[in-house]
Amino acid sequence: MQFFPVGKTFDFMGSRRIFGVISLFFVLGAIFLLFKPGPRLGTDFKGGTEVEVAFEKNVSPNEIRDAVMGVGFSRPDVVAVSDDKNPHRFLIRVQEVSAIEEATKSEIDKRLCLAEAATTECPEEKLAREVKFSPGGDKITVRYSAPPDLKWVSERMTGIHGVALREGKTNPLLQNARDHKVEIQLKSKGGQIMDGLRSALGEEAVPDHPLRVEWIGPKAGRLLRDAAIKSILIALVFIMAYIALRFDLRFAPGAVFALIHDSLVTVGVLILLKREINLTTVAAILTIVGYSVNDTVVVYDRVRENLGKMRGASFVKIINTSLSEMLSRTVLTSGTTIFSLVAFFIWGTGTLEDFALTLIIGLVLGTYSSIYIALPLTDFLDRKFFAKMGGKKKKRKVSGRRADASV
Repeated sequence: MQFFPVGKTFDFMGSRRIFGVISLFFVLGAIFLLFKPGPRLGTDFKGGTEVEVAFEKNVSPNEIRDAVMGVGFSRPDVVAVSDDKNPHRFLIRVQEVSAIEEATKSEIDKRLCLAEAATTECPEEKLAREVKFSPGGDKITVRYSAPPDLKWVSERMTGIHGVALREGKTNPLLQNARDHKVEIQLKSKGGQIMDGLRSALGEEAVPDHPLRVEWIGPKAGRLLRDAAIKSILIALVFIMAYIALRFDLRFAPGAVFALIHDSLVTVGVLILLKREINLTTVAAILTIVGYSVNDTVVVYDRVRENLGKMRGASFVKIINTSLSEMLSRTVLTSGTTIFSLVAFFIWGTGTLEDFALTLIIGLVLGTYSSIYIALPLTDFLDRKFFAKMGGKKKKRKVSGRRADASV
């Protein structure tokens, strides 16, 4: 199936300067958006707690936000989730996580009368030998010098900011009577959010359980963010090496710059649309990189074939001919893929919708960059650098022959 006249050659390279300026504007704009206002990082990268709730009746985002702030959370983010089955579905995100901060740990040590941090309020018979916190921040283990008073322990844990006991008859629990070991179960941030919603909005509006609760610490978020950036950079380096070995060194920079253009501008568009940047976005960008380089490689392969067929023709003419021959294939392949992704974007929800949107943006940019960035940049580098290097080699060979002849 042909959308374009067979045998007709389009002058793509004639407008390369115009599109070069447009592409440079897009890239600079994306870089500016990375700093101001900056990407809206998801919980994967900045840490925090996410709770997704399907409410039983109509509630507004402001009501939810006020209810969450009422139980001690700062700057909650409330996002409506489109769902035909449940129109009252919301994603609630807070910066706090279940892991206990160092300042809170110090306060708990004092409240539970740890010997090293005990105050004058702590009698000698109630001093604790050891206080341990679980990595997830949902459990505290205390060893006392004498048999502990569980009611007193429960009272001492009351009123600590950001910490609440998990509901239950056996909390705190005496785990080991011989060692005077007490286990205190703490309520997670998700549980505290649900309690705040029930208290402010009423039991009839809030379900018994949330749809999902996820949390990740800030340190793990930074590690994931750094790993995501490294994965994209490593992919670009290996793609550059592949292009250089598969074709020629002069083809590699154009392909890599086109991929950088696609990745940066995609992120810039997502920032403009106020979409979240998370691990799903990074997965989509890596998919875009693979798809775009495949499209570029196909065009490069046709250029290499035409270099042998069209001996004596200028490099610009060879590029125009190659792009014209591959235009129908590029439009059909990209168009079919985008058509499929539109369905996921329209009817998908959550991460699937974000993934589809990122791919749609990236595929459009990838098709554009294969035509107006990769090959025009290859032609520019060939004229400015590789042609000069080849000319120097020829001059050296000629001067060497003259020297031999004079001898």
